[in-house]
Amino acid sequence: MTMQLSAMLSSWVLKRDNEDWVLGTVFKTEGSSYRKPGAMSLISSGGEQLGLLSGGCLEADIRLNARKVMASGIPVCIRYDGDDEDDLSYRLGIGCGGVVYVLLELVNAENNYQGLLEIQANLTQRQSGRLRQHIPHPGMKSLPSEFAADAVLTRKRAKSVLQETQGETWLSSHITPAPHLLVAGGGIDAQPVVMLAKQLGWETTVWDPRPANARDEFFYMADYRLRCAVEELSGWTTDNAINAAMVMTHSVPMDAEALRALQGLNLDYVGLLGPQHRRQEVFEEAGIDDADFTPSVDGPAGFDIGGELPESIALSVLAKCHAAIFGPVSVTDLPLNESSSRNV
Repeated sequence: MTMQLSAMLSSWVLKRDNEDWVLGTVFKTEGSSYRKPGAMSLISSGGEQLGLLSGGCLEADIRLNARKVMASGIPVCIRYDGDDEDDLSYRLGIGCGGVVYVLLELVNAENNYQGLLEIQANLTQRQSGRLRQHIPHPGMKSLPSEFAADAVLTRKRAKSVLQETQGETWLSSHITPAPHLLVAGGGIDAQPVVMLAKQLGWETTVWDPRPANARDEFFYMADYRLRCAVEELSGWTTDNAINAAMVMTHSVPMDAEALRALQGLNLDYVGLLGPQHRRQEVFEEAGIDDADFTPSVDGPAGFDIGGELPESIALSVLAKCHAAIFGPVSVTDLPLNESSSRNV
């Protein structure tokens, strides 16, 4: 199972009433920290933990405090200071050296599972929304969390922020579904792209109408395998909230058709496999140019990491795709991959 919130909740929802559960949330950080505000983890009375709130160095103490919350029914807020020699986190060897504040609270039917059932249902339907979690005063019970789905899917994730309302503190977090990657082309080199995307917890669709490609036995890990006409690809991309696409059919006409289908959809990332001169051929075949895409098509696709094997291609492409989706800059601001041998 990945650390994506959707995967974590899908695992928890099946056993939510079989054990006691505590929700851990990072609600504030100072300086460097492994996880940022809004990060969540679920801890069971049986010792199971879904998700991480640190790089692993704080988890044992978090689980210990979660058991105390189960026994008392009172939420606690814990401060871990990696720079304070007298702080537990310093002795535990927290590597980032920052300060992390964690809220631990019960999750059960009485408090409407702190909105987690609604979040899980919305993420399953690939809907985004806003979660407000109450940060209680010491020794006080927390108010129920509030979740409101967005009227329209918002793909870009905003930072979680603390808000003061009538003397109470709330953490407001934007909840978005995991990315959905479209891979146009079902050749051998597309397999590690799909596999790595799945390891990241992303949804994946592989499209290739050619009978010899995108075979079930080679792409069993993909969520969807399409053999539809290219004319249906645009509608599928929109209906299934696809964030990003990698075009790698190894056919100039098919690549051109795929780009035309993706034109104007404003995906976070569109990559095109192949060297610069082939990119120009594909654009001429499609009758389009960069102005038809926001952001621009990334081609040659990926970062130049000096690799040439399919696994290196997957790493390079998904690293740049990840930066485009989650990073602070657009893909057009990222360095172009002009010389990588894998795009020759």
